[in-house]
Amino acid sequence: MSEVTGGRRRRRRSDAERSAAAVLDAAVQVLGRHPDAKVEQIAAAAGVARQTVYAHYPSRPLLVAAVLDRITAEAVAALEAADVDGGTATEALLRWLDVAWRLFDRYALLLHPSVTAIDKADSDRQHAGVIAPLERLIRRGQAAGEFDGALSPAWLVSATIALGHAAGGEVAAGRMTTAQAAEALRHGILRVYGARES
Repeated sequence: MSEVTGGRRRRRRSDAERSAAAVLDAAVQVLGRHPDAKVEQIAAAAGVARQTVYAHYPSRPLLVAAVLDRITAEAVAALEAADVDGGTATEALLRWLDVAWRLFDRYALLLHPSVTAIDKADSDRQHAGVIAPLERLIRRGQAAGEFDGALSPAWLVSATIALGHAAGGEVAAGRMTTAQAAEALRHGILRVYGARES
């Protein structure tokens, strides 16, 4: 292979990688706020043709899955920055909830029926990086006597996710403000965990 041919292939591969990144960046922004947005809107935001979106993501569900993976990576980074392994378990739980709620508030997609109704295996995979720190702090809180030790950590995780979706649903329906839902979520989760409010 000549240097010229190799250079062209590298440029094409580099252009394709930039194009795929632009599509995903646009999809995170557009679908994050407007979950029912059309592929044409994502293409326009990315500055590419509709066919280019499909070249990188052959179906809308695959694009949504990639968006969710990106949001999950953002959540994992935010949780690491929030140091949910430090301080008391109750303080860490409140930090975990703050991070999770900010993501719900920022990305309406997380509360969309197309996401909340996904297959359990896919849901478990997408939640894994966010749930692992929560499970650790639940076990730590139970060992320290801060949380009810009679409750299964798996059940507390499920209850936390369900209450988070319920709070988001109240905001989406216009029955609560974001601040009211965040406060209700914090209060409800602490009661479910058997933790004391400070």
